[in-house]
Amino acid sequence: MANYKYEVGDVVTLKKPHPCGSKKWEILRVGADFRLKCTGCGHQIMMARPLVEKSTRDLEKPLENR
Repeated sequence: MANYKYEVGDVVTLKKPHPCGSKKWEILRVGADFRLKCTGCGHQIMMARPLVEKSTRDLEKPLENR
């Protein structure tokens, strides 16, 4: 399992898709809980850090943060 450094603005690909069909989520808040925004429909959720870390399949950094 890769150890990702999560930052606001990153886009994570999670294991299971959202009901809209998208698996990609933009990180809006990082801490003990993450606030994620679906890139498909814009729905926002709060998710516990261990659950995000467990279900992350890929992490994309924005161009300006690379």
